[in-house]
Amino acid sequence: MTDGIARRGVLAGLAAFATGRAVAQDQGSHQGSLQHDRLTAQFGGAFTLTDHTGRRVSNGDFRGRFMLIYFGFTRCTDTCPVDLPVIAQALDAIGPLADKLAPLFITVDPGNDTPPVMATYVAAFHPRLIGLTGSEAEIAATAKAYKVHRRKLTQPHHGAGEYAVDHGSLTYLMGPDGRFVTLLPHNSGAERLAAILRKYLA
Repeated sequence: MTDGIARRGVLAGLAAFATGRAVAQDQGSHQGSLQHDRLTAQFGGAFTLTDHTGRRVSNGDFRGRFMLIYFGFTRCTDTCPVDLPVIAQALDAIGPLADKLAPLFITVDPGNDTPPVMATYVAAFHPRLIGLTGSEAEIAATAKAYKVHRRKLTQPHHGAGEYAVDHGSLTYLMGPDGRFVTLLPHNSGAERLAAILRKYLA
């Protein structure tokens, strides 16, 4: 767990910087712009996955809209049940601006999260939420592109073949061109997320 905790700490620091920049962007800073340019190269990339309806989609299918991306899994009992309602509330709060946004929930547990499982799960949170799954190789490549750690964990209470997944809990905002815009850390709050989305979408 030590490596995962350390990596989460680094990403949380990046999230704090990126979020602070999003809120204070109007002040403008050459140094901040250079730091953001370096971050832009760190997160994101091409992907081809399967959505919760069974349709094959790629990052190119969302070109022209912002992508709000969250990684998790349907059996998650800690971070996902906190962050997904926040995303849903923020989508409702921004109203028509949500038309400019594709909210994506990408599983880190493709072995369990088939399209039908994802369909039931995302529908419980928001009608706009798009669930994405794929093969182990496809999910591994996508997680790597977004610097998302994911590791299967077996706990004492698990039965044969059961497991949980330790995973990153950042929310990524990508621009209409597919390039990284900013990060939101776990449990940011709906009001804060909505304010940042309005700033970019308005």
